[in-house]
Amino acid sequence: MNLLEKFIQTEKFFLQKHTFLLAISGGIDSVVLCDLFAKGNANFFIAHCNFQLRGEESERDENFVRSLAVKYGKEIFVKKFDTLKYAEENKLSIQVAARNLRYEWFRELIESARLLVGQGKLKVENEKPLTSSQTPNLSTVNYQPSTIATAHHADDNIETVTMNFFRGTGLKGLTGMDTHSKEIYRPLLHYRKADIVLYAKENQLEFVEDSSNANNYYTRNYFRNELLPAVSKIFPHVEENILHNIQRLLEAEGIYNEAIEGHKKRLIEVVKDEWHIPILKLQRSKFHRTILWEIIKEKNFSAAQVDEAIKLMNADNGSYIESVDFRIIKNRKWLIITSKLVNEANPLIIIGEYEKKVAFSQGVLQIENINASAFTISTDKNIAALDLNDIEFPLLLRKWKQGDYFYPLGMKKKKKLSKFFIDQKLSLTQKENVWVLEMNKKIIWIIGHRIDERFKVLPTTKNVLKIKYQP
Repeated sequence: MNLLEKFIQTEKFFLQKHTFLLAISGGIDSVVLCDLFAKGNANFFIAHCNFQLRGEESERDENFVRSLAVKYGKEIFVKKFDTLKYAEENKLSIQVAARNLRYEWFRELIESARLLVGQGKLKVENEKPLTSSQTPNLSTVNYQPSTIATAHHADDNIETVTMNFFRGTGLKGLTGMDTHSKEIYRPLLHYRKADIVLYAKENQLEFVEDSSNANNYYTRNYFRNELLPAVSKIFPHVEENILHNIQRLLEAEGIYNEAIEGHKKRLIEVVKDEWHIPILKLQRSKFHRTILWEIIKEKNFSAAQVDEAIKLMNADNGSYIESVDFRIIKNRKWLIITSKLVNEANPLIIIGEYEKKVAFSQGVLQIENINASAFTISTDKNIAALDLNDIEFPLLLRKWKQGDYFYPLGMKKKKKLSKFFIDQKLSLTQKENVWVLEMNKKIIWIIGHRIDERFKVLPTTKNVLKIKYQP
């Protein structure tokens, strides 16, 4: 069975189900991909990136891909990038810069296409797609551009896994690329380069050669041209062995992921939009380091921060570390993972049992425990006197929000804070600056205004929690 027959047999269902954006460079791999999609009667469009890195050769490639669009009667999108400038500004290698630019643009194309469904046309701003009379009328087809197709093949995967191994990686990095990864589809991933070359020869397909492929300055080229051929002199079947290893590790990864999901379900307690992780429960596993990494990487923490997260388990209450979007807070016997955006909009300060002084944007709270026999109730609104027997730590200090309610001192019915503020004739500015002290989702004190009836000091109270607010 030749490449085309295998391809049609294995990919037929997926090809007919989707509309594709084919990433075509003009090289042999992408030209074969384009021909296979055309002969498989797939609905697709062509996208070509001109990275302007090889002068006239880059322009030659662009013109060649435009001719492919005419040959197959498909619409084409072309974009020129100032890759060197982008790489310099973002302190990236040329390879990484090109990859970032390429996929960012592909995703923009797909999103733009979704917005233009039914308009009978599809074009990118400032670009003039080359079309032919055979271009499908988008107003009459069920156009759902959701998949980017690339020409990555098995040899690319061998190189990727080998580079990851030497660079340092986890299990995922040793399983290589996926055939389906989010919106990216790599249908040639199970075919060898030799299969692709043979197909191009048998079908007399024209393609262009990228002269930079011979330049070992690029890491992938070095592995392709130097390292793997050198290793194959000692281990002739090294490439096939790597492919077999990938398959074995994919199965191992499946088992690993099942185990990790079990640990996550056992450990993570979702409270509103936060993840609460019991420290002692986590530490009981001798694999807690790996488990913690698998949890926090979902919140954009880096592998380098695993050590910090481990130290956090034994740090002082209130200690935290941050990723770009999230924060891990040590709260007594818990690690709490919460969004930084939520915290910035609704600041949250955790108060432990033994804390005596807490500073926040509106002032300072002084906290002390007093024997009831030595305590005199004050009428000062900046002093809260609470029955310590009714208090459970930690307490949460935060800004009030719509929907908050409490039982005002002296009342038996609950009242929304918004209504309480109206009764107190607070101005808009005053309301914006109100903070509350919360315990187990109950507001025990509107700071500087009134405590909750349920936590007041009674004649039977033995110990008082006194909190003084100093603006």
